[in-house]
Amino acid sequence: MSLPWSKPMTVNKSDLVKSVVEKVHLKKKKRERQQYLFPELNCTFLSRAKASRIVNSLFEIVGGKLENGEQVFVQSFGRFKVKFKWAGKGRNPKTGEKIIIESKRVVQFKTSPSLRERLNK
Repeated sequence: MSLPWSKPMTVNKSDLVKSVVEKVHLKKKKRERQQYLFPELNCTFLSRAKASRIVNSLFEIVGGKLENGEQVFVQSFGRFKVKFKWAGKGRNPKTGEKIIIESKRVVQFKTSPSLRERLNK
């Protein structure tokens, strides 16, 4: 029996680009005669290069907003926000040496209730 959490699947940027190419179809402004008979011909597909630019610009926008300390909320997906972590004490697990961990900003993600509900079905 295979458990759903036993094999984690990693989605990378090229997988996202491929999904955008497959799912985004732009309607043509002007219909030709054949398109009345075959409505599926009434759209143009995104090229892989355009889809890649869309995905890259999305990540640039989100990254830029997070760099400025702003929250990014995606409806029915979740919220990204920057959290400040204070400096603290720690130790090197290899040597056991005590060290000071510097303060830093980290990105925190919280799922929306609708995504949480879909995940737990």
